[in-house]
Amino acid sequence: MPDFVDQVVLHIKAGDGGHGCASVHREKFKPLGGPDGGNGGRGGDVIVEVDPNTATLLDYHRRPHRRAENGKQGQGSNRDGANGADVVLSVPDGTVVKDATTGEVLVDLIGAGTRYVLAQGGHGGLGNAALASAKRKAPGFALLGEPGDGLDVMLEMKSVADVALVGFPSAGKSSLIAALSAARPKIADYPFTTLVPNLGVVTAGETVFTVADVPGLIPGASQGKGLGHEFLRHVERCSTLVHVIDCATMEPGRDPVSDFEAIEAELRAYGKLEDRPRLVVLNKSDVPDARDLADIAGPMLQERGLRVFSISAATHEGLKELTYAMGEMVAAARRAAPQPEPTRLVIRPRRLGDAGFAVRRVSENTFQVTGVKPERWIRQTDFTNDEAVGYLADRLERLGVEEELTKAGAKAGAEVVIGSMEDGYIFDWQPTLNAEAVHLGPRGTDSRL
Repeated sequence: MPDFVDQVVLHIKAGDGGHGCASVHREKFKPLGGPDGGNGGRGGDVIVEVDPNTATLLDYHRRPHRRAENGKQGQGSNRDGANGADVVLSVPDGTVVKDATTGEVLVDLIGAGTRYVLAQGGHGGLGNAALASAKRKAPGFALLGEPGDGLDVMLEMKSVADVALVGFPSAGKSSLIAALSAARPKIADYPFTTLVPNLGVVTAGETVFTVADVPGLIPGASQGKGLGHEFLRHVERCSTLVHVIDCATMEPGRDPVSDFEAIEAELRAYGKLEDRPRLVVLNKSDVPDARDLADIAGPMLQERGLRVFSISAATHEGLKELTYAMGEMVAAARRAAPQPEPTRLVIRPRRLGDAGFAVRRVSENTFQVTGVKPERWIRQTDFTNDEAVGYLADRLERLGVEEELTKAGAKAGAEVVIGSMEDGYIFDWQPTLNAEAVHLGPRGTDSRL
């Protein structure tokens, strides 16, 4: 089982709303006390929230299915059902949430306490006390609770750091972070020692910034070789790139300039990093041969317009100058960053003349009705109760659905689909229902059905 996970697919389901209650008040000498059924409770939401104490998505890798609590059903004596509890998913700072099916970015979570509702709980159904009116004094039905949203999302963590250290394995990136900050990553003399990104906090004068390293970058990393392809996303948020080059390597065919060009080629292949300022660190200058190689390669890299520092993470040689240079670049990037715009609440009123639904003729005798209200009302209807079905017909007629069906050319017996053509509700339309009429009968019945 891995101990660091920065990408995971999560299957989430918000809570369903509780059903309303159909009840009549009863007490001694008062047999018909009127409707007193309570409303159903609202289903719980599924929420993601940035938690500074969360550093990995490992918990969601182990348990990828998360469901919020359903709302409780209403009860008699006007008792409403309890709302379902929300599920709050704590994620690291810098987590991107995408739709797992389409890849669309839903939200980019930055900043402690930032939260986003991934799936909304269903509304609770109204009890018959709330449905009573002058024409329907004692409804024998209640509305059903709506189902909560369900979807699959991908959580993708990207480190929120100012400086990214890039380079070949064993170039000394982890040693450099340990020398610059209080971070204590694992350090050893074999390739791919670092298997997860490391973060450290560095102070340069009045500038405090964070440094991260990208493990295991090798040629072909952007196409999946080595470990770099798994962690290149952690470089995207960094404002400054620092090439850490091993001047003491004994591998044939490698030198500081070719190492720099190889890593640059991978960064270009990954994309989105061309505008980041860069500087080069020639590491391990405490080794005599490495110092000589750094003296040769330094001027060649400076000719490309790069700032070059010869350092030793082991002896701390040159670290002060490097720290202040990184601090200057970070401070410049922060000054140049656009100021965040204040959050504005955007209210979009419904367009004048918009009925809130649409009628479409699918074939000679088939019509489709779509819209938020009709589709929600369908989900709320108990089709085992004739009075509830009659109430649905009254609501659709008042909304103007029957009038629009007539204009579209629908005749008696036409097939009407409310919702999508794949899983919508199908009715045989009879244009004889009148919402203004009062249809008396036993509770739970409708004389029209």
